[in-house]
Amino acid sequence: MHDRTALVHPLDDVLPGEARVLEAAEESLAGRRRGLRGAWPFLGPGFIASVAYIDPGNFATNMASGAGYGYLLLWVVLMANLMAMLIQAMSAKLGVATGRNLPELCRERFNKPATVLLWIQAEVIAVATDLAELIGAAIGLGLLFGVSLFPAALLTGAASFGILALQAKGFRHVEAVIAMLIGVMVAAFALQVVMAKPSASGIAHGLLPGFDGRESVLLAVGIVGATVMPHVIYLHSALTQHRIVGATEEAKQHIFRFELADVVVAMGTAGAINMSMLITAAAVFHSRGLTAVGNHLTAVHDALGTYLGSGAALLFGVALLASGLSSSSVGTMAGQVVMQGFVNRRIPLFFRRLVTMIPALAIIAAGANASRALVLSQVVLSFGIPFALIPLLLFCRDRRLMGTLVNTRTTTVLAWTVATVIICLNAYLLQQTLSA
Repeated sequence: MHDRTALVHPLDDVLPGEARVLEAAEESLAGRRRGLRGAWPFLGPGFIASVAYIDPGNFATNMASGAGYGYLLLWVVLMANLMAMLIQAMSAKLGVATGRNLPELCRERFNKPATVLLWIQAEVIAVATDLAELIGAAIGLGLLFGVSLFPAALLTGAASFGILALQAKGFRHVEAVIAMLIGVMVAAFALQVVMAKPSASGIAHGLLPGFDGRESVLLAVGIVGATVMPHVIYLHSALTQHRIVGATEEAKQHIFRFELADVVVAMGTAGAINMSMLITAAAVFHSRGLTAVGNHLTAVHDALGTYLGSGAALLFGVALLASGLSSSSVGTMAGQVVMQGFVNRRIPLFFRRLVTMIPALAIIAAGANASRALVLSQVVLSFGIPFALIPLLLFCRDRRLMGTLVNTRTTTVLAWTVATVIICLNAYLLQQTLSA
């Protein structure tokens, strides 16, 4: 692996910025770059995927959970993040091992009725995703600049096109913008946690599993839906399938080790942000008996300003806007992967964006409770997880498809356990809802 055959990319067929990344990847695989410098060429896909785990839906579910139940559901955020690490690692591995993404493999290996069913539910998931992202960013713009929700949502859609247009200059430009927006969120919530002065014993108690009634289960399922996002299960395999392609099984194994580090760092960062949200809400709102504040993001912003100062309110608005802009772009990328993979059709990005924007715009125009719509959209996402996760598990355990990157027995057992837990949570929620 000390020659250029470690990768299959012809360096004269890629953009200059991408060529530099591929050259650096060759050096890393050959052992001439080590540590963070060696991992650098492979970092990026995990951070793009991680944006979906800290989108405005997470703001809604985490703030509602922290305000309503204190630190009680902190363990759900932690477990959901660990689930996300496992799932995203498998999705990244699928792209590295096969050179194809999850929707493409579904179309190739399942019959047409099953493929159509999977495509339809994935489109419903895309709509629910866009609902959370557009509403969240629109609320953020309103909080910061006083823009009303409907024009703010239109501005968000336009801004996402600007971010996606950077793809024409190479994948590194999009990754850099996404990383910058994540950095904004990290800084904002780190400062808010310091201001909130949470209870250490409360945090420790919140890491112990437990529920408190049907509404807490609803929020827990929403947290899982907002964290284990089905659309990025599809997307992550597409992000790694053509980015850095190994020419040999040995090269693919090395690439996946670097991609695994990317996943752990990115998902760990997203998990820390999510936990910070819930901890802040528990420390500031639940401790004062303000259990309903978390149901409205505008009320969260105002209450943070009241109890922690205008600086905390500003940080919240900036973080929410950064979340909405970045996740909106990533959601559109995922929608393209779904459409092209399942039905082998590529439609103009503008039309793709418009189709998924319409339901969100309709909800905003109707004057619905935006924050409640955010929480319910995450429940819809949670119900879509098995339809993405089960095919991923089936493919990753297939040695003929995956080669040396096939799942170990332990990984397969853990992944099926994750799928079972999510399905059981959803079934329990449905039973509780119907019997209420």
